[in-house]
Amino acid sequence: MRFDYSATIQATPGRVWEIFSDVARWAAWSPTIDSVERLDEGPIYIGARTRIRQPKLPVAVWEVTELIEGEYFEWVARGPGVKTTGGHRVSEVSGSTVATATLIQEGPLGWVLGRMMAKLTREYIALEVESLKKIAESASPK
Repeated sequence: MRFDYSATIQATPGRVWEIFSDVARWAAWSPTIDSVERLDEGPIYIGARTRIRQPKLPVAVWEVTELIEGEYFEWVARGPGVKTTGGHRVSEVSGSTVATATLIQEGPLGWVLGRMMAKLTREYIALEVESLKKIAESASPK
């Protein structure tokens, strides 16, 4: 199953990327995150791992599998029978900044888990992007 959510943000792409890619600070601005523990130091990079605790979800360790600095990063968490991929994109569209979050669940149990958790997943992904919008716009000249 695939879930996507995008928002136009009144801040520079650089500012939005700075916040979106600083995963260690997500718990400070996203109500869907209880805690974040970076398992590696420094900015994210391919292979970097992060443990995230979220309400109503099992603790997950995410590993960065793709990175285009300033534009996109993707990470993967695995559980019994499911692979979850999270995508985080910042792009400039017609002079505006658009942030998009994507969540894809695959594997023998991916579809089942996706269906069972669809409502919560949609709520979380929208709340995360809207919270990103709020923090980026509050910290950036309009």
